[in-house]
Amino acid sequence: MASATETAPLPEATPAPARRLPRRLVAFAERAALPLLLIAGWEAFARSGALPAALLPAPTAVLHALGDWLLGLDESTQTYSGRWVPDALASLTRVAAGYAIAAASAIVIGVAIGWWRLVERTVEPTLQMLRPIPPVSWIPLAIIWFGIADKPAIFLVFLGAFFPVLMNTIHGVRGVDRNLIRAGAMMGASERQLLTDIVLPAALPSIFSGLRIAIGSAWMLTVTAEMVAVKSGLGYVLWDSYYFLRYDIVLAAMISIGLLGYLSDLGLKALMASVLHWQKGTTVQGR
Repeated sequence: MASATETAPLPEATPAPARRLPRRLVAFAERAALPLLLIAGWEAFARSGALPAALLPAPTAVLHALGDWLLGLDESTQTYSGRWVPDALASLTRVAAGYAIAAASAIVIGVAIGWWRLVERTVEPTLQMLRPIPPVSWIPLAIIWFGIADKPAIFLVFLGAFFPVLMNTIHGVRGVDRNLIRAGAMMGASERQLLTDIVLPAALPSIFSGLRIAIGSAWMLTVTAEMVAVKSGLGYVLWDSYYFLRYDIVLAAMISIGLLGYLSDLGLKALMASVLHWQKGTTVQGR
């Protein structure tokens, strides 16, 4: 029989758990996986010779053109060399101007239509008749009215961004829980207080959805307008380089538009997360 003073055997050491990768690194890898896979497939197909290199430049050639357009490395993009920032700022200014006008006016009109029946009966039918008209069909009139300058592009951006924000605002206002409005009225809230303290906060998620849809439309319409009605910007470079068979610059312009549109959407998402901070604990995330 073992003595009481005999030392009990020590438990076997358990291996230390493997260090987990930082969450941000994992998230970045998840987002970058598909783009990198597409770029690798594009590079392989371009180098296979299935299409002439002039018709389908490899990603390396496109990145070289983008680098010269951005930094003026070797003037391989000729007149565009080192001109990316002015071109991007020109497009960004048109997007910002048209988008801001569209967002402000669409939210005001959408709230009025969703809240007051008289405005709904008098204003909404006309807007619903205009909504199916494609914004690009306004290009001839925009050129006649505003000439060849920034104004037609801003007008087209306004048309493209206005209706998504309008419809989502109307939907958000009409979808507010009526019990909340009744409760506010019973507490003695005025109509202005009902709008500012109950209706608008409850409609904000829907409004932000419309704003995110509208920013994509704003970029598309800006590029379309710059192709035909403006002589500067990313859309103009895209169209002009197409005429000179510089498809590497065409693709570089497309990448630039996509990146700026993506960054615009990220900015809206950050603003939405800040304004709708109360929603963080109520949304369901998939694994």
